[in-house]
Amino acid sequence: MKSVFRPAAGLLAAAISTLAMLSAARVPAMAQAAHEGAAGVMIGPVSGLPVPRFVSLKASKAYVRRGPTKDHPVAYIYRRAGEPVEITAEYDNWRRIRDSEGAEGWVWHSLLSGRRTALVAPWSKDAALPIHVSAGGDSRTSARLEPKVLVEVRRCDGSWCRVEGDGFDGWIEQERLWGVYPGERFD
Repeated sequence: MKSVFRPAAGLLAAAISTLAMLSAARVPAMAQAAHEGAAGVMIGPVSGLPVPRFVSLKASKAYVRRGPTKDHPVAYIYRRAGEPVEITAEYDNWRRIRDSEGAEGWVWHSLLSGRRTALVAPWSKDAALPIHVSAGGDSRTSARLEPKVLVEVRRCDGSWCRVEGDGFDGWIEQERLWGVYPGERFD
């Protein structure tokens, strides 16, 4: 009689495993179900905001999970508030994010802030990059920042961004920042 139940139990375990895999596969597909809004911009199904978009981490300790529930394991932990991240998908109150190194995972929405920050050329091998007094390469250099320095982004005109931080305030070429899109404009 035991041999009769073992195959059934094996089939049940296989069916449960298959259902779990299908459920896990459906979540990312549902998370990416943003709809196209005005001017071809994809709109998040939960927030009504553009996806993708840049935001920053609000908390000084943020758990990033492998999926959009607390049941998913923690993939890594951020330990710096203000770090810029890109929201690439939404699912309920979870946001899939990507950082400047390309790492992705899911965080609870309240750990994120709309405050705009950026990293100065995290890909650069240059020693330091110039911050100018005004927008334009011909203006005086007011500071030099090392790659990966975290800055507050105050505004961007599509080519240059006004940034500030501890001991500096000025303009940098927009293409030298990770945390703003090429050509993006905002005040």
